[in-house]
Amino acid sequence: MNWRGNALRFCNVAGLPVLEPFVRLAAGEDPKEQMAGIAKFILLPIVTVGIFLGLWSLAAKTIVTGSAKLPGPAATWNAGVELFEMHQTQKAADAEMRQEKLNQAVVAMAKARLMDEAAAKSSGEEAEKYLASATTFRQEAVRAANYVPSSAPTFVDQILTSLKTVFFGFAIATLIAVPLGVLCGMSPWFNAAMNPFIQVFKPVSPLAWLPLAGLVIIWAYSGSTAGETFFEKAFLISAVTVSLCSLWPTLVNTTLGVASVDKDYMNVAKVLKLSWSQQLFKIILPASLPLMFAGLRISLGVGWMVLIAADMLAQNPGLGKFVWDEFQNGSSQTYARIAFSVIIIGVIGLVLDRIMICLRNMVSFGNPSPA
Repeated sequence: MNWRGNALRFCNVAGLPVLEPFVRLAAGEDPKEQMAGIAKFILLPIVTVGIFLGLWSLAAKTIVTGSAKLPGPAATWNAGVELFEMHQTQKAADAEMRQEKLNQAVVAMAKARLMDEAAAKSSGEEAEKYLASATTFRQEAVRAANYVPSSAPTFVDQILTSLKTVFFGFAIATLIAVPLGVLCGMSPWFNAAMNPFIQVFKPVSPLAWLPLAGLVIIWAYSGSTAGETFFEKAFLISAVTVSLCSLWPTLVNTTLGVASVDKDYMNVAKVLKLSWSQQLFKIILPASLPLMFAGLRISLGVGWMVLIAADMLAQNPGLGKFVWDEFQNGSSQTYARIAFSVIIIGVIGLVLDRIMICLRNMVSFGNPSPA
């Protein structure tokens, strides 16, 4: 396959039709047609974004209350730059403090070694005093070497926390939804048994799930103290809420994908006398992967939307908590920072969606769906 074919296939699989006109133009195809494509995918969005920014600036000059005003694009951008500068400053200070603690640990270990040597040259109570001092210096060195900065999470830290939470919740939802969806698709009786639960729980809001998820997590953590558990309560409450709200699209699409496997494939499996597991892994799952990944894509999008509300209510230190804390803060930068976080949330959601489109197209057996 030549470079043109490989490049076009990459555009299709990656869900990036915006690059296709450039590839075709470089390959020498009709320039007029490709320029029309570039105008459609590049120039037109630039114009609409410019119009949006103009309307946004106009609204920012108009919407002013006694204590606050709608931030404009420039104020929002400056607030974002400030947030990233604060992150870099905080990380530099943390790194400096860690290095200082490491130096203290080295010095303490050196002192402990001197105490050991002094103890070896002494005897009786004097030797015991030297050994006790050596133990104290070693404990001091261990504490310094294991120093963890206690500074408040920065905006970037909160983005990473949100990503970890949504991926953890998404993984739990996938582990539950895919096996159940396969069973529902393969067995009409199992599907009939599960259908009432799916229909009732699918439209439930995360705001309703969160108190119940919190109750279960608090019950599970009863008797344990902070630092003894692997996950924080707030993190698990948010992740479980994400799971409960995002598993349904994957479950429904997996059921549909498995149930709609071509009957000819199943007849061939019977002729070849394939076992149940061979039918599942060689025919049913590969044939249902496109619909399954379509469900996973929707689930991840739902999970990302739900996460913000879950972070707010569970006080998980992610983007939702950042928005809530800024709203409660009431500083002059509050609404500009909230507006910037809204843009970041949207951009991350777009990137996650592109990734799922790419994964879905990779399992579509040469017939990727358009983005």
